[in-house]
Amino acid sequence: MKRVASFVIAGALLAGCARNPATGKNELMLVSESQEIQMGQQADSQVIQSIGLYPDQALQSYVQDLGKKLAATSERPNLPWTFRVVDDPSVNAFAIPGGFVYVTRGIITHVTNEAQLATVMGHEIGHVTARHTAHEMSREQVANIGLAIGSIASSKVAQYAGLASQALGVLFLKFSRDDESQADALGVRYSSRADFDARQMDSVMAMLDKIEKQSGAKLPAWLETHPDPGNRIEHINAVIAQDKLDFTGTTVNRDSYERRLDGMMFGMNPREGFFRGGTFYHPDLKFKMVFPNGWQTQNTKSAVAAMSPQQDAIIELTLAQGSVDQAAQAFLSSQGVQAGQVTRGNLNGLNAEQAPFAASTQSGTVQGHAVFVQYGNNVYRLLAYSPQANWSAYQGIAQQALSSFGPVNDASVLNVQPQHVSLITLDRRTTIAELAQQRPSPVSPATLALINQVEPNTPLEAGRIVKWVVGQPLPATP
Repeated sequence: MKRVASFVIAGALLAGCARNPATGKNELMLVSESQEIQMGQQADSQVIQSIGLYPDQALQSYVQDLGKKLAATSERPNLPWTFRVVDDPSVNAFAIPGGFVYVTRGIITHVTNEAQLATVMGHEIGHVTARHTAHEMSREQVANIGLAIGSIASSKVAQYAGLASQALGVLFLKFSRDDESQADALGVRYSSRADFDARQMDSVMAMLDKIEKQSGAKLPAWLETHPDPGNRIEHINAVIAQDKLDFTGTTVNRDSYERRLDGMMFGMNPREGFFRGGTFYHPDLKFKMVFPNGWQTQNTKSAVAAMSPQQDAIIELTLAQGSVDQAAQAFLSSQGVQAGQVTRGNLNGLNAEQAPFAASTQSGTVQGHAVFVQYGNNVYRLLAYSPQANWSAYQGIAQQALSSFGPVNDASVLNVQPQHVSLITLDRRTTIAELAQQRPSPVSPATLALINQVEPNTPLEAGRIVKWVVGQPLPATP
């Protein structure tokens, strides 16, 4: 059998060698271009459903036009390139196979000119043209021949999980440092070919580095899927020097770019729900739910969820279809689910049904508890589950979380509004630190300096446009 497996792997390797369009090198590739495109189209719908698009058609058109201009200079100009701004406050950009590239509204507000955005998008285009995602998927296919695949989070639980990271696992393949260096070099190549000043990529890397180091700041999502930017600036400058690029007369477009940001949402949108500690509040839907302390929480367009520190248990909240009875029946009678006794009653004054359940998966059985509750015009499905062997350890804390769902009446929660970017044209020489004393902002001077890519005490000349954040601080936990 080992010999047969060796022949299978050898055959796959021989059949799967292909020329990399961006480098010209032959490499393992078990995914065809048509398969790449098909995967991208499927994942694109998942991105839209799970993350959502930023509702600004003018900005979407601008990013699409900029992306197509860059992609036209690449080695794969005929892919069905699609560029989108996703409604995510994290500082990030990512690409999936087939020509789908995404930038978050978070990175849009943190870069300060069009050339910087072009280098970010060029980097992600590079991942597609060099087929990095497809290559990583091909390597995993060979590595997993004859093996049972899956961690508890991805195999035993994902069938019922609402976490975006489960549905969008293809987005978060870990690229090698060589892949990232190559994508950086391709970002320089495409942005400079499109007549942008590719040296602006240095400023992007410096900004990402500051986010990482800024006290109390969350690690940007870019750095969760990309290596530390520290050594990348040196590599980018080496690429520019080696290619002997002339940037005379190239495009930066600072002022015109920043004017597009006036009024743009900044940071999280609390109207779609927010966490304070382990408590989740949803102002628009007027409910709250308390998740266990220490669990990793996530709020997406389609679900609110928490995962245990050991990543072997999940609690999630989603919308359900139909009445409470219909929603309970649909889930508890679905294939592979064995339901216990259904209890009808109320949950914090709300009409509810609940039942224990077990569910069979390819990797074993998960056990848990399901609650279906009517509130307002919606029916909510609350699930808690883990592998059957672990359920007894989580049952108490999980059912306590499920029982916490209920109305919220606190005005500071119900009336919270998102923060926005406002543009200021300086009428005199000043600094961010000085300006913050005169113009209160809900964010710190360090954050204001970061989004303008200066230090808080850097002198700024009269006439300069400065990005400012306006609005109210998010409410404290009631």
